[in-house]
Amino acid sequence: MNGVLSEAASVPLVVDGVAIGDEAIAAEAEHHRDARDPLDAARRALAVRELLRRRAVSLALLDEHAPLDDAAVDALLERELTHVPEPDRADCARYYARHPARFRRNDVVHASHVLFAVTRRVPLVPLRARAESVLAGVRAAPDTFEAVARASSNCPSAQVGGSLGQLLRGDTVPEFEAALFDTDALGVLPKLVNTRFGFHIVRIERRVPGDTVPFDEAAAQIAVYLSARVRERAMRQYVAILAGGARLEGVRFDGANGPLVQ
Repeated sequence: MNGVLSEAASVPLVVDGVAIGDEAIAAEAEHHRDARDPLDAARRALAVRELLRRRAVSLALLDEHAPLDDAAVDALLERELTHVPEPDRADCARYYARHPARFRRNDVVHASHVLFAVTRRVPLVPLRARAESVLAGVRAAPDTFEAVARASSNCPSAQVGGSLGQLLRGDTVPEFEAALFDTDALGVLPKLVNTRFGFHIVRIERRVPGDTVPFDEAAAQIAVYLSARVRERAMRQYVAILAGGARLEGVRFDGANGPLVQ
């Protein structure tokens, strides 16, 4: 039994009398490897799906024993989430003014990293704990970064002390890009960067500024983002309401942090 499965087996997950097995939790955890607690994220996601499935059944949108599919989710949310506001131009302008770093282009960042790679054979919780411990050591002694990268990083860049050279937007996966460009920080970042590849300790050595995207050019993209964010918040609140009316074992929700269906 692997590390993920053995941890998942410790606490039963039950939604209104429906038990969700350890194998399902372990399989779902594979989709949440970048979460702080992948098993907890898996439990939440599976519980959400069962809550939505039961609600869809109660509204005759799904047969009693049918699995939840995208069509049923879409029909359910179209029926239930009927008053989700759309952002207007003023909302977009406020967001643009508050997040100037997100509307830069042609910025160049010189960065290095230490990668703790996620694989199917590596239990996630100990891997993250190790990465956090190494990060604390590097933050306390920044001059050790290159040596730590050579000794610990699971990236070919380890051979050159973790150096990634100069990077532009679009050169890396979105979650890594956000950590590099959505801040003005220099030096070793204070938190791990979680990506689909694993946990990264990131050091930013230098920034070369580009220019700013004009508001009129960015407005449509901002509107799409804000609309998705408002809908996500509404979805979390909806899930919290469903959870509040259900009998749950082995999982807890709150309005701010409940997961969404993936």
